[in-house]
Amino acid sequence: MTQRVDYFSIAPDAVKPVLALENHVSGKSGLDPALRHLIKLRASQINGCAFCVDMHVKQARAHGLSEQWIALVATWREARVFTPRERALLALVDSVTRMQDHGVPDDVYDAARHWFPDAEMVEIVVAIGTINIWNRLAVTFRSEHPLDNAA
Repeated sequence: MTQRVDYFSIAPDAVKPVLALENHVSGKSGLDPALRHLIKLRASQINGCAFCVDMHVKQARAHGLSEQWIALVATWREARVFTPRERALLALVDSVTRMQDHGVPDDVYDAARHWFPDAEMVEIVVAIGTINIWNRLAVTFRSEHPLDNAA
């Protein structure tokens, strides 16, 4: 697959607001870094964004998250490494990212709300929305992830 467009250079003014959201999520939101990694990695997996999965696996690893924790995000429902709080977050990420299927069901929202107060819930949904924007840009324009080593 070949990259279609370098959207950063072609339309920088269109990307600036997304960068502003990203800067908020990564800094001012106050979200725990592990939760941010869960959000970004899981949404990117759902959206089939190789560029973003590659980036967020590397970032999670750099922040000291275990290989097992990172690898099992894809199968979080069956994995035992996630806390109830992380599971509630992952269910919310799945529902918000796949909103067309059934919206955000009350049980998913209520489970997340048990662990996260209103202000943090808003920050979480903004973070989910932001990574979904990045995924849509990267998948549509076929952003190419770097090749670290040949298999």
